[in-house]
Amino acid sequence: MTSESLLLIGRETGNAHEVFETHAERLTRRTNVDDVSIATYESEPVRELRAQFEAISTDRTYVIPMRAAHTHDTIEDVPAALSYISGNVRYCEPLGRSPAVTEILRKRAVNLVPAGEDASLVIVGFGSSSKPYHRQTTEYHAARLRDGSDYGEVLTCYLLQNPAVECVRYNVSKRRAVAVPLFVTRSEATDERVPDALELGRGGIEYADPFGKHPRITDAIRAEVEKQRTLTVEEPSASVSFETQLTRTRRPVATDGEGFPQ
Repeated sequence: MTSESLLLIGRETGNAHEVFETHAERLTRRTNVDDVSIATYESEPVRELRAQFEAISTDRTYVIPMRAAHTHDTIEDVPAALSYISGNVRYCEPLGRSPAVTEILRKRAVNLVPAGEDASLVIVGFGSSSKPYHRQTTEYHAARLRDGSDYGEVLTCYLLQNPAVECVRYNVSKRRAVAVPLFVTRSEATDERVPDALELGRGGIEYADPFGKHPRITDAIRAEVEKQRTLTVEEPSASVSFETQLTRTRRPVATDGEGFPQ
């Protein structure tokens, strides 16, 4: 029988470790994999996680990047680190495109500012001027919320690209507004940079929490594992996902004097 494990991986920021542990505990009870573990890193996944990954002995490992969308880390450094896992690696999409996330965004908003024609909902994404992933994910949820949330307007903004979060206060046209960060865990960005840019001290804009320990994130992880399990059996050999391609092509390069990849 094939042994399977599930690995939740992400950067060690804010309350990330605590959040990942909560989801791992739930998934241990709700999935039928042999092991559920977490891996966090500060800046260098290859160097920091090599030993942990070399110790994984299951035949198949499902790896969930605990981010809303792909970043440089998830498309370069993390796949390189995953090369140290000896068994078959099923590298999954980040969580942000799950329909469960749309539901979380809506609930986070409604808890602070009830939906209505006189209310604006603002989704705050991380953004990147060089990669489209955060914009694609943010706009995906904005479109879904415009169709079914009953807010008078649904806007998007970004920490690192336009439309900038600093402009939200001047872009909303409704009497009330709530901003919801499209982030999995708390970080310096969610706790300081976004609130400062929104000028929350001036009032008029409510600010929600990141996804954190929300049980629907656990559901989204479980659904992704089941999808990957099905694809393992049914996926045509010629069909290779973006994430699978990353694990095949990204490898550690130069080494330092201690033999660790840089």
